[in-house]
Amino acid sequence: MMGAPIGDPPATAATLHHQHQGTSMTISTTTGMRQRRPSAIAPWRGACLALALSVMGAGAAQAAPQSVAMTGGMGSRALLVINGAAPRALAAGEVSQGVRVISVGPEQAVVEIEGKRQTVRLGGAPVRVGGGGGSPSGSQIALTAVSGGHFVTQGSINGRMVDFMVDTGATSIAMSADEAKRIGIKYESGQRVQASTANGVTTAYVVTLAKVRIQDVEVYNVGAVVIPSGMQHILLGNTFLSRFQMRRDNDQLTLTKRF
Repeated sequence: MMGAPIGDPPATAATLHHQHQGTSMTISTTTGMRQRRPSAIAPWRGACLALALSVMGAGAAQAAPQSVAMTGGMGSRALLVINGAAPRALAAGEVSQGVRVISVGPEQAVVEIEGKRQTVRLGGAPVRVGGGGGSPSGSQIALTAVSGGHFVTQGSINGRMVDFMVDTGATSIAMSADEAKRIGIKYESGQRVQASTANGVTTAYVVTLAKVRIQDVEVYNVGAVVIPSGMQHILLGNTFLSRFQMRRDNDQLTLTKRF
């Protein structure tokens, strides 16, 4: 686990000191083969062999559903995560693991999987074909840094779409009261604490989020804090990040689920 924030601290950072039963919590708001003559296989044996190969091929296709997520862009190329593997930069017309890229835009890419075209949105949930239906069964999140070195991504809280920014210096997920209201969080019934912000000391609320999802990964019962100050993004703090092993390679951040 990294000990320092990914990128510069956000301008809306706030510090929360929570004194409860003797505990303190701080929340600051990343060869070619030689051709042989055909063998003299009996016709019925050849038919059986062809049938067996056909069945095997069909089984393999059913056992390998495709999951595709877009984590960034490089000009005319989209950074795509296919079946949870490392991101690959693919341009229109290129194919990887059975996924053909049809077109690439700044915020989305159109891909073709098993003859079906789908739109993959930057930072959004992965699209899937065959055997999954979009269920959150993944274990790895791949992010690409934006300007300023921050890692920003779309995701969801309790099924409602939100924008996250990774902040390894934050003890908890942190959001504004307006954002909490928008996504239906009844924060006022949460535990009241005192938060020290750039505008002085104010009341904040500690809540538990039932579900937090990014790409194809979902975690449950995640602690969060709601503060009155406006915030451009929801800060993705250590109540979420501590459940992952983090690895950064230049402008790529990979989160692998630990539990």
